[in-house]
Amino acid sequence: MELQIDVFTVMTWILFLGLYPMAYFWLRRAYRIFIKKDYSDVALKRGEPPKNPEKWAPFVGLLNLVAGFAATWTIIGVIFFAYPYELWTEIAGLTIWFKLIGDFIIKSQAHPIAPKKKRAV
Repeated sequence: MELQIDVFTVMTWILFLGLYPMAYFWLRRAYRIFIKKDYSDVALKRGEPPKNPEKWAPFVGLLNLVAGFAATWTIIGVIFFAYPYELWTEIAGLTIWFKLIGDFIIKSQAHPIAPKKKRAV
């Protein structure tokens, strides 16, 4: 059996190995929000937290928890249950996009665009 290394194989391994740190950071962030009550990373926009981070903490924590469990389940599924390539890449891709779009929506709601004040003439 010949070892075949091409771009497709390398990208597949990058995606699979990238799930490990993503799952770790997402689950760690959920732990910090729910257990340690640390709201320093909640809905940041340009490094600034919202005015009331406690209000947005459950949403951010739940999003991170769900995404972390989905990534962990994908890793377990590949290793122990031999998920086919199409299945685990779909789960991984949807999880990543779900997390990115969810973070964007929460951040946009936590930092509303304030109308500009009119200058007195």
